[in-house]
Amino acid sequence: MGKPTGFMEYVRLDRSYAPVSDRITHFNEFVIALGEEQLSQQGARCMDCGIPYCHNGCPVNNIIPDWNDLVYRGDWRAAVEVLHSTNNFPEFTGRICPAPCEEACTLNLDDAPVTIKTIECAIVDKAWEEGWIEPRIAPHKSGKKIAVVGSGPAGMACAQQLARAGHAVALYEKQNRIGGLLRYGIPDFKLNKKLIDRRMAQMRAEGVEFHPNTHIGVDVPVSRLLDDFDAVVLSGGSEQPRDLPIPGRELDGVHFAMDFLRANSRRVQGDVILDDAFISAAGKHVVVIGGGDTGSDCIGTSNRQGAASVTQLEIMPKPPEKPDKLTVWPYWPNRLRTSSSQEEGCERMFSVATKAFIGRDGGLGAIRCIKVDWRRDDKGGWEMNEVPGSEFELKADLALLAMGFVHPVHEGMLEALEVELDGRGNVHADVDGRKAYHTSIDGVFAAGDMRRGQSLVVWAIREGRQCARAVDEYLMGISELPR
Repeated sequence: MGKPTGFMEYVRLDRSYAPVSDRITHFNEFVIALGEEQLSQQGARCMDCGIPYCHNGCPVNNIIPDWNDLVYRGDWRAAVEVLHSTNNFPEFTGRICPAPCEEACTLNLDDAPVTIKTIECAIVDKAWEEGWIEPRIAPHKSGKKIAVVGSGPAGMACAQQLARAGHAVALYEKQNRIGGLLRYGIPDFKLNKKLIDRRMAQMRAEGVEFHPNTHIGVDVPVSRLLDDFDAVVLSGGSEQPRDLPIPGRELDGVHFAMDFLRANSRRVQGDVILDDAFISAAGKHVVVIGGGDTGSDCIGTSNRQGAASVTQLEIMPKPPEKPDKLTVWPYWPNRLRTSSSQEEGCERMFSVATKAFIGRDGGLGAIRCIKVDWRRDDKGGWEMNEVPGSEFELKADLALLAMGFVHPVHEGMLEALEVELDGRGNVHADVDGRKAYHTSIDGVFAAGDMRRGQSLVVWAIREGRQCARAVDEYLMGISELPR
């Protein structure tokens, strides 16, 4: 904990943003950090709450009160050691995690949780600035070889942990750069990609070999991995997008959100993207279908490209602005959240279903929508009904489908492996017991979105770490890696 009376003496402060008029002119990060004295005071607000629910709110079980206390006392070097004991990449989660730890904070009962995410980010940023973060090279090599397929946060965390255990690790990525969704799915204005490159340098020194531009199951048969390695970890993403098969879906101007985001991110990061492969929102009326984080990223990207207007459609009803804390705390509540991208310029519409894409002048011209009503059925489940006479049209030159992802892509690697899938189409693997993270094929493991479906970066890091321990135990009979 921090100062026993800190939560009564100091008000909650958090990072701020550069003005909208400035930040939408570029794709750089725009968060304004707190000073060290302010951060010390925020760490002091961590109260002696008896049961630190923030531990369970955080998927990687960060030891939050400990490093809050260390920041309050000015011992930043010890704070980063505690932080790294549970999280390989706090500079990622300190920027893009939605902070379920703060929702679980006891002070959130009064709507003023400790600024945990801000303190986390400040600790690791200072550690890099001071040169405290160095490669942790295994003193002994095991002689075992492991292939990790998919270089997102699950694959990176798994690879780093296994290398630190003394194994030879090869990390494969089908895109031209390492990072998975972190690299191309999350815009640069939310996560500077130099942060990924910096971690890659550390991992390379620790013994991880990177193999970008290598699509397992296409460029390299999966059978070669089974023959050449002692274990294989499947840590790819849940990349099969949810489609919207309605009239007009084939029109030019209707795209999956990730195609839009990936092309923009590649161009921002210096790749040559031909105009016919680039989806631009410049001067267009953009409609984003889907109210989650991917939709929010499409909004921020569209505004930076110079969209004429941006509208976001959400089929679910508008959440309450303030949840009933006595019924939902310390769990993640359903409440209205407004992202920095939505603040930059966007009309949000709730309880709206899309009925058809309408073509004009050889491309998309409008979207036909209808309002919907959600009510409980006789069994207590939610039932959606269209509201008669509520049809309307939205002008649209570009429609971006951001309705989530259903499961990993099956064609190629997974079909060749003939690995068992669960009922949702993800790779089946339990997380507990002697066969934790083990798939139906001996020596093949799965972690992250590949196993659990689309989720948060912090869940991917957790699963990558836990999977690494399972692989280490499988190969060596025992593991000293943390779980």
